[in-house]
Amino acid sequence: MTEVSTLFEEFEEKYPSAITEMSLNRGDFLIRKGQVERYTYFILSGAVAVKLFKESESHTIRFGYQGSFLNSIPSFFDNSPSYFDIVALRKTKVKAFAKKSLYELIESNESYKVVYISVLENLITHFVEREIDLLASSPAKRYERVLERSPQLFNEVPLKYIADYLRMSPETLSRLRKS
Repeated sequence: MTEVSTLFEEFEEKYPSAITEMSLNRGDFLIRKGQVERYTYFILSGAVAVKLFKESESHTIRFGYQGSFLNSIPSFFDNSPSYFDIVALRKTKVKAFAKKSLYELIESNESYKVVYISVLENLITHFVEREIDLLASSPAKRYERVLERSPQLFNEVPLKYIADYLRMSPETLSRLRKS
């Protein structure tokens, strides 16, 4: 992750006007469904959820918490309207890095291109792991996989949101954590 940190430190030096610091209260949105994503966010403190709303229900598909980067990925890459909302789960501070300037920096240096490709590879791996989690036959197996892969998640995100992410009730998650 040090290469990624170096990339964003360089970004802050070269493009300070392309960075916005934001403070969010619980329930505030970084982006809403239908908007076009123009930023990559770095979570300084707090936690956010990437949520997909279908009809009368919502599904948590990803989290961001201290030290993580995220955005509405398809919208960021192809300028389409976002399928997702990104909402603060509690008081959260983020840095928003403008896409246009970020791409300019990445294109300016071969080593930054390598870092960017590495980030994308890790992201794809994360999505495959998430798919495997969703296909796991039991709630216990889904819980074990996420706990193994992301133990910090349980310190950063309220359990009711983790239960939604794992496609189980909060009561089921509570029982699994006790066993």
